[in-house]
Amino acid sequence: MTRSFLSAGLLALAAMVGPGLGTGFCQHAKVKPLISDLFTADPSAHVFNGRIYIYPSHDIEANVPQDDEGGHFNMRDYHVYSMDNIGGKVTDHGVVLDLKDIPWAGRQLWAPDAAFRNGTYYLYFPVKDKEDVFRIGVATAQSPAGPFKAEAKPIPGSYSIDPAVFTDTDGQTYMYFGGIWGGQLQRWHSGKYDKSLSTDLGKGHDQEPALSAKVAKMSGDMLTFAETPRDVQILDEQGKPLLGGDHDRRFFEGAWMHKYNGKYYFSYSTGDTHLLCYAESNSPYGPFTYKGVIMKPVEGWTTHHSIVEFKGKWYIFYHDTEISGKTHLRNVKVRELVRGADGAIVPIVP
Repeated sequence: MTRSFLSAGLLALAAMVGPGLGTGFCQHAKVKPLISDLFTADPSAHVFNGRIYIYPSHDIEANVPQDDEGGHFNMRDYHVYSMDNIGGKVTDHGVVLDLKDIPWAGRQLWAPDAAFRNGTYYLYFPVKDKEDVFRIGVATAQSPAGPFKAEAKPIPGSYSIDPAVFTDTDGQTYMYFGGIWGGQLQRWHSGKYDKSLSTDLGKGHDQEPALSAKVAKMSGDMLTFAETPRDVQILDEQGKPLLGGDHDRRFFEGAWMHKYNGKYYFSYSTGDTHLLCYAESNSPYGPFTYKGVIMKPVEGWTTHHSIVEFKGKWYIFYHDTEISGKTHLRNVKVRELVRGADGAIVPIVP
């Protein structure tokens, strides 16, 4: 059901009542995959020149056993897709960046994002270096459809995965990033890389503040951080930091930022519980107050998403495993995002 069929009163009621009634109002007809000839996931959607461009991961059958480190997600290149309208034709612009063309890369091209500034398009991507440590790289192009040329080295001071690049209304750009377990964020807990921290911080840390995503202001050339990355703090309704054991609300990976009515909405995946949640702030740095669930678990692995406004409506791009039934061979989807009168997002049951 789209927003046009819901009155403001019903939307507000759905937001107040929460998942019970809200999900009922937000049920959609069956959503078809946008792309069926390739496996795609982790879609970052942006509007450039009046057209939607989607920057997803490209899943392949790598014949690697599944593990908590994500070894079976052994992607090797990126495609870019575009569309003039939601529900319209999706154009595949082909391979825009290949692993072999990144001088410092080792393996695993995971979820990317894109941005535009000063006449140049930037593609940000996580990939393991020659020592098997995730870093974040950047590639540039003169067209949003690429092809992109990678810089010779990763962004200095970058680490972990899932870069999400947000440009505020004042023109300043920020990068949000990080992912636990296979994304290696926990290995940087001390400020230096510690390979022994393979999955979170281990037993006994459930009552400590949860690991945070990171945020850093980007420099004017969009190729480096303008500052040392800082924590993205998420607080509960009492103003206390979410704890490591709060698996239904804590950050795990898949950060995204969007702005609506002057508020900053930080959304993310809870990882092992497969929820897509969001928190709200008056600043792009936070702290953010937890607000609720955007989307219940999809079929397959974690919920990596993006949220974008297009022609006066808001949409969420995400993935599931409808086509393959396998967690490492996913397909991208899109549906409208519905809000209450107060800006609260009505939860979706996919």
